[in-house]
Amino acid sequence: MRYLHTMVRVSDLAASLRFYCDALGLKEIRRMENERGRFTLVFLAAPEDEARALSEKAPMLELTYNWDPEEYGSARNFGHLAFVVDDIYATCAKLQAAGVTINRPPRDGHMAFVRSPDLVSIELLQKGSALPPQEPWTSMPNTGAW
Repeated sequence: MRYLHTMVRVSDLAASLRFYCDALGLKEIRRMENERGRFTLVFLAAPEDEARALSEKAPMLELTYNWDPEEYGSARNFGHLAFVVDDIYATCAKLQAAGVTINRPPRDGHMAFVRSPDLVSIELLQKGSALPPQEPWTSMPNTGAW
């Protein structure tokens, strides 16, 4: 058995791609348009997994965009997607500069949470050991739910 992907329904494909690709840094691996079914599937991979994902040997994130509007709720019951990052502070700063709210700042130098445009929780974990506590993250309060 091999883990393939996680599927997340998105209500605004462009906004979701700005979040997952432009802000978070994932890479689009492939896209499928289905006129008959009226949906688009976009498969994304983390930069370190991109080469392996092209041969479907790495886990991917599948964004499913249904062309007909539909309300998906807050997605809180989904849980979260988790990504390990080289520098949690730099990643959070990049996301914040892109207009993303840091819901649970990386006060401990190890873990942070943000949410996608469709309110999917994204957990960011520091690769290796936690970084030493650093401002402004150490004193930053939580914002909203994650």
